[in-house]
Amino acid sequence: MKIAVVTGTSTGIGLSTSVLLAQKGWRVFAGMRNLSKSEPLKEAAAKENLPIEIVQLDVTDNASIKDAFGQATADGPIDVLVNNAGIGGASPMELVPEDEHRQMFDTNYFGVVNCIQEVLPAMREAQSGTIINISSIVGIMPTPNQIPYSASKWALEGMSFALAHELYRFGIRVSLVEPGVIMTNIFDNSAPATRYDKQSPYKSIMRRNGKIYGAGFELNTPPEVVANVIHEAITTPNYKLRWPAGPDAQEVAARMHAYAPEDFVSLGAELSDEEYNERFHAITGMKL
Repeated sequence: MKIAVVTGTSTGIGLSTSVLLAQKGWRVFAGMRNLSKSEPLKEAAAKENLPIEIVQLDVTDNASIKDAFGQATADGPIDVLVNNAGIGGASPMELVPEDEHRQMFDTNYFGVVNCIQEVLPAMREAQSGTIINISSIVGIMPTPNQIPYSASKWALEGMSFALAHELYRFGIRVSLVEPGVIMTNIFDNSAPATRYDKQSPYKSIMRRNGKIYGAGFELNTPPEVVANVIHEAITTPNYKLRWPAGPDAQEVAARMHAYAPEDFVSLGAELSDEEYNERFHAITGMKL
């Protein structure tokens, strides 16, 4: 039985991916930082008697990473790594403390790097393996009011693109899955790093950032949609680097490169809601 490691599995995309891969025949090591949140995944695994083993895994803690991957490789090499663990937040750059900015990178970028480095030697020797890095729609469309999060995902995109090239000769696949707005707990978990002030000079940017997510919520895209894209990226004979997941992400991916970056930047001008919505729709395909 092939082995998959999935990070960030207590809820949402990670939980759904763990269940789907186990249903499809993988033995899944489901990593989560806080094991007190493991009950939903335990229940899902027990319901279908799925081969899912939950391990404590904090991607910002090297000792935790070593221990978790040691458990996963006890009976054989890891065939698939899904780097899903991540954190978010929504605040203007001016208001984001440095430690919060660094924490975003520690989890969303360096956590991924550390997990990849654990699996690469064995994958390289075996001349096979798949690494799936969960990016975001903001890895395609950098979003004001979410600059640290956007920057961490752009770093992840650049690293993954170069790594895919670096590992190609060894038969190792690297792909990016880029979800749009997905109905998960990341928004609740991001609350401490989210600041909205009606008196702020950035209030229109804050409000419009919220409207983007409001439009995404109306689509009501469940995490199972992303899990299915991850499964396809792993199993398809037709390799692709980038996999937008969800109707909003697919629309943005199809349109963004048709416009100059300056067109997107100019959305930051003093515009009426009607003007902003019209221009935003023309560039991204999203209706606010």
